[in-house]
Amino acid sequence: MRRFLSVLSLFILSFPAAAEGIDQKINEFVAPIVNPFVQMIFSQISLPMTDVKAPWIVLYLVIAAVFFTFFLGFINFRGFSHAINLVRGAYTGPNDKGEVSHFQALATALSGTVGLGNIAGVAVAISIGGAGATFWMILAGLLGMSTKFVECSLGVKYRNTNPDGSVSGGPMYYLSKGLSNRGNPALGRTLAVLFSIFAIGGAVGGGNMFQANQAFQQVLGVTGGDASFLAGKGWLFGLIMAGIVGVVIIGGIKSIAKVTEKVVPFMALIYVGAAVVIIFANLGSVGPAFAAIIDGAFTGEGVAGGVIGAMIQGFKRAAFSNEAGVGSAAIAHSAVKTKEHMSEGFVSLLEPFIDTVVICTMTALVIIITGQLYDGQTLTGVELTSAAFASSISWFPYILVIAVVLFAFSTMISWSYYGLKAWTFLFGESSQAELTFKLIFCGFIVIGASMNLGPVIDFSDAMIFAMALVNIVGLYILAPEIKRDMEDYLARLANGSIVRYK
Repeated sequence: MRRFLSVLSLFILSFPAAAEGIDQKINEFVAPIVNPFVQMIFSQISLPMTDVKAPWIVLYLVIAAVFFTFFLGFINFRGFSHAINLVRGAYTGPNDKGEVSHFQALATALSGTVGLGNIAGVAVAISIGGAGATFWMILAGLLGMSTKFVECSLGVKYRNTNPDGSVSGGPMYYLSKGLSNRGNPALGRTLAVLFSIFAIGGAVGGGNMFQANQAFQQVLGVTGGDASFLAGKGWLFGLIMAGIVGVVIIGGIKSIAKVTEKVVPFMALIYVGAAVVIIFANLGSVGPAFAAIIDGAFTGEGVAGGVIGAMIQGFKRAAFSNEAGVGSAAIAHSAVKTKEHMSEGFVSLLEPFIDTVVICTMTALVIIITGQLYDGQTLTGVELTSAAFASSISWFPYILVIAVVLFAFSTMISWSYYGLKAWTFLFGESSQAELTFKLIFCGFIVIGASMNLGPVIDFSDAMIFAMALVNIVGLYILAPEIKRDMEDYLARLANGSIVRYK
């Protein structure tokens, strides 16, 4: 670890001097290159018989979620109680191969999805789509559970166990190996390489630079803004974050899991706890809030685009928040200790439920019941969420900063693992390859906190959803295989062949 920290220090200390004043030059250089790709991924299509346009990638994800829900016989609902038992460790054998427990795998995957989208993104969705967007967000979250089930089951089934006992898995492995087994080795390898490239870009950008940048902006805001002692010192904040992240990720998935299993429940306790306090303090407004959600979902009066507009905003927020279909979570879930690959599919059902159905809905409810969602409201994003909480808890903006920093930190360490596994898939499993990626990743934390990299962040977001474009092709092809595996698993669970330990 000393070697890593010393090399890391030399690697990232060169950034501060260069970070100041070159944002514009980077933007001018990058924008013409990346804009066509960004526009392609996030381009909008007109919906039939409406005036509403929607990002095609969101519809692509939602259609897949609907398909897998019906194809697997509503496993998102049927498998919920079994998922709880698995997370409790009821079916974990003492000699099962893997690196982390079911709970740790779930916590690591959640730490990659629970983040600023739950705080700021929900506020954007309902400020545009109205209260009704919340209903469609919940529905999309429930449907997304089925997509997670498929990708995470495949992740464990086709994972590689390395000579040192560590595990590598995720879409790049089930795309290459799964499609090869079905007679399409060239297609599988091509999709796996594309996915890995997109995953590295997404990890360094959206899973790293964006998180560091937004965390710094929140800390800067509560410490005085332009008058803060941190003004102009984003590099210093980034340097501190890079050091902390570096210490965690050097230990690999076991170290990451140990941190996330503590940080994620703590984050949820802080944020959801505050939301519950506000909801109970405004208990009389909860009924009208749900009435507004249901009414807005099906009438859409006063909402941009009416019912369809509310639907698209809700689906968009759910897709961007829980990442069902993106394939990232399958990388974390692949490291689980289990001899039954289908078991982790059940565990992964809980991820969109917690992320979207619980946490995103809490945010929406607080904004609605505190009366912050009104015509003429100029606040949006994290400012709207902060104002909603502050209306009942005056000092909550300070708590929100802690939540944002924790969300950013947990997202960064999870995405460092996703990016690492994509990196080693392309460049081979070796300590040198791992160290190289970890140094690059930590260096970009400093860059992200120091600069205003608009086009770069847009590009990295597009890379994350390009992962879904590739991943879902494989999921469709391998879906019949997972359905057979699921039916076999459920039959063995029913007849007692799968041992319950507690």
